[in-house]
Amino acid sequence: MSDGSFTHLFSRALRGQPCAVVGIGDRPLALPVGQWSSPADESDSMMLEHCDGPTLDIGCGPGRLTERLAERGHVALGIDVVHEAVRMTRERGVAALVRDVFETLPAEGRWRTALLADGNVGIGGDPVVLLSRVRELLDPRGRVVVEVAGPGTPLLSVWASLECGDTRSRPFRWSIVGVDDVGSVAVQAGFGTATCHHHDGRWWAVLQEAL
Repeated sequence: MSDGSFTHLFSRALRGQPCAVVGIGDRPLALPVGQWSSPADESDSMMLEHCDGPTLDIGCGPGRLTERLAERGHVALGIDVVHEAVRMTRERGVAALVRDVFETLPAEGRWRTALLADGNVGIGGDPVVLLSRVRELLDPRGRVVVEVAGPGTPLLSVWASLECGDTRSRPFRWSIVGVDDVGSVAVQAGFGTATCHHHDGRWWAVLQEAL
């Protein structure tokens, strides 16, 4: 099996090639690209109700949530490391940049909400480091809306890869954070409160500074 970059394989997945994540759990997990590429659904909309003011969609993928935020009247910006994802987001008529969350970003310290949906709290493999960085991006009154795994899911950091056909990406660090652990992770990252919500099998938490 040949090696490729994460961004190259993720681009292939966005263009319709079946692709799976290996290294998380006992078996490959198919990427739900069809869901990510479709319009935002009811559970997406319920999660986005917790976004307040200008919102940064971190790891926006093909942009369904950035688009729905804009439809709801938010100033919204999607960022993603994959060029194809940003292209698809822009085709929806909303703003997006090819950017890593750990790079310099527009309006640092002024975002009212940062959104980490679709498991993107796993970016980088250390959720405390990621959420500490995201906290730097926020207005002091700001919040993070972070989608998490359901009850009973242990906190996990692994080396994972993408696999498309006969090509596997070079390993990258990834984390899984469940609803049972998101509060303690939030405190370690400097947030004061974590309020959890769920709908139709999906869970998310709203992280804010202590009042």
